[in-house]
Amino acid sequence: MTETEACVALNMVPNLGPVRLRRLLERFETPEQVLRARVGQLREVEGVGAEVSEGIASWESTVDLPAELARVRDFGAEVLTQADAVYPRLLREIYNPPIVLYTWGRLTERDQHALAVVGSRKTSHYGLECAKKISYQLAYAGLTVVSGLARGIDTAAHQGALAAQGRTVAVLGSGLMDLYPQENLALAEKIAASGAVVSEYPMTYPPTPQTFPYRNRIVAGWSSGLLVVESGLKGGALITAGQALEHNRTVYAVPGPIDRPTSGGPNRLIQQGAKLITGAADILDDLNVLIPAERAKTAPAELSPDEQTILDAIETNETALDFIVGKSGLPMPKVASTLLALEMKRRVKQLPGQQFVRLS
Repeated sequence: MTETEACVALNMVPNLGPVRLRRLLERFETPEQVLRARVGQLREVEGVGAEVSEGIASWESTVDLPAELARVRDFGAEVLTQADAVYPRLLREIYNPPIVLYTWGRLTERDQHALAVVGSRKTSHYGLECAKKISYQLAYAGLTVVSGLARGIDTAAHQGALAAQGRTVAVLGSGLMDLYPQENLALAEKIAASGAVVSEYPMTYPPTPQTFPYRNRIVAGWSSGLLVVESGLKGGALITAGQALEHNRTVYAVPGPIDRPTSGGPNRLIQQGAKLITGAADILDDLNVLIPAERAKTAPAELSPDEQTILDAIETNETALDFIVGKSGLPMPKVASTLLALEMKRRVKQLPGQQFVRLS
């Protein structure tokens, strides 16, 4: 058994968790030796009670390791442990780092330099546009955008990074084979093709109300800082912001109108000391990230063939998104991401009601 296989097995033992595993490794040194330890030896470790000790000692009767490894292989995923070079360094330093990261796609050294973007599932047009544009600029500058693939702000953040042809990582609150929400499966496939979709949960693990808040510590711990775009005064985004502060990460927030419920979270964070930002440049300056000379402008002036096709489909007056899709002959997801790229190149402007106008 390899060290990675042993970590997969331990990750599937009920109620073990990363904190208890760290204490076990301090005593037994390797995952393989933890699995070989006797119940009495295991119970000597602080915080490891009878139930967990019995679970580890009898793991072969409850954990089907060959089946899990086959699922990983057949899905085209891989499993990373803290011993792997591309396992995020900052994530490795938090109090309870994941035992394993199931990875669909590929992590690279670039993903060590990341910024988390989170917010409400129920959002406004303003929030979606802010999340897309700022994520586009962050990814364009070379940062990996980390978010949770949820509806709303998370989705917009991933879309913005993809439109910039940059890196983005989606952290799931379920196994890779039980992706949630299912409506974002196509988005997840795009992310996996140029970045990575990751989870600490076994391949078929279902989403639960508990897995998402626990997942958020990965989003917060992975990155140098965390941006909250829209959020109520309660919810996952503020939980994630709190976890980021616990990990000594910088928290940024986009201010919003005081009469909107989705502005309550960011505005409160700013009152409490989060850094108010009006664009990606504020974050990049704070992190001392310099945009390469060839990317000194917001985006290159040249248009790709798809960008030119979509630009040609926009009338001189306000043009509806459905009309652009029909005239261009391109699929809706491609049109949406390309329109965002054209916005960043200042060739089009989006108006309320999914209407677009040409700027040049």
